[in-house]
Amino acid sequence: MQCQIRTWRMQDAASLVEILNNPRVQNNLRDGLPYPYTEKDAQDYIAAMLSSEKNNTFAFAICLQDKAIGSIGAFRGGNIHYRTAELGYYLGESYWGKGLGSSAVQQFCHYLFRNTDILRLFAEPFAHNLASCRILEKCGFQLEGILRRNAVKNGQILDMKLYALLREDWCRRFDTARQP
Repeated sequence: MQCQIRTWRMQDAASLVEILNNPRVQNNLRDGLPYPYTEKDAQDYIAAMLSSEKNNTFAFAICLQDKAIGSIGAFRGGNIHYRTAELGYYLGESYWGKGLGSSAVQQFCHYLFRNTDILRLFAEPFAHNLASCRILEKCGFQLEGILRRNAVKNGQILDMKLYALLREDWCRRFDTARQP
């Protein structure tokens, strides 16, 4: 199944509220999102993404038939890591297991590596989130290591996995016309 990624719109706030008021979605995300998640929270998030520095924050809605069903974005590192970005994404639970996560990550990587100077994109899913790990693997990310006892989520100490995709690997696999 194919989805689209696009710039956020204020009209997406209601969809965000629906998605993020699900503890099963929030359990796979970092802390910092309010629960319950309100319309104001969604509007504030969308406003922040729309006004962010476009060369440092790359944020998109994941859409199906123009309805926001999730979020995908990356944030550029600082200092010596300014050509590296950290990827994050989520989908509403009713869209899990349909290939939409892989579709969104592939589209996002295509956008990022074609339109920015980013050399390395990385993600750190919880080790128990096998679906997210599989999405990354299907999209060409390589497992670089296990970050043991790296996070505390809902009172549990958790391992995380470190995945990365290099621009040259992406070009070799998906965009042979645009080698670095």
